[in-house]
Amino acid sequence: MSKFLIVGLGNPGIEYNHTRHNIGFDVVDAFVAANGGVFSVERLAFRAEVSWKGRKFVCIKPTTFMNLSGRAVKYWLDKEKVPLENMLVIVDDLALPVEKVRLRGKGSDGGHNGLKDITAVLGTEKYPRLRFGIGHDFSRGAQVSFVLSTWTAEELPVIKGKIRESIDIIGNWAVLGIDRAMNLSNNKDIK
Repeated sequence: MSKFLIVGLGNPGIEYNHTRHNIGFDVVDAFVAANGGVFSVERLAFRAEVSWKGRKFVCIKPTTFMNLSGRAVKYWLDKEKVPLENMLVIVDDLALPVEKVRLRGKGSDGGHNGLKDITAVLGTEKYPRLRFGIGHDFSRGAQVSFVLSTWTAEELPVIKGKIRESIDIIGNWAVLGIDRAMNLSNNKDIK
């Protein structure tokens, strides 16, 4: 049975629940719930394990805070003996509009501190990531407030649709591979 590590990036704590910056946690929560899993508190992360189409998914939400995610990712990669190409990191992305998600096989951190830490700890940018667009509708100097804000009433239906789409993307990535999954998902606008 093939094994995959799904990493949702976010910050632990109720004050961060359902903020733009915690969308990685929300997507992983939805994926685990859709597949009948339950999280438990384990070393450096909330962890759940689910099976789908003959594949095992170890899903984590690091408890190390966003900017120190690399330590948790490295620990669970090593502990579960998951090859790097079978890890998918789900992350918020200011550079993408709210309607978009982008699946990539590798890439820069794009200024995202969570990805920056993972890349530094792993020593490579060559790992898959699902970038979830959160928009960039904020004034100069208000980036931190924006990423830590919750979704507007107008955005919520799109976000719920994108979370459902992200569950499908995770499945396609695991079953079809990164290239086919990118072709199926990267040009869609979710409204």
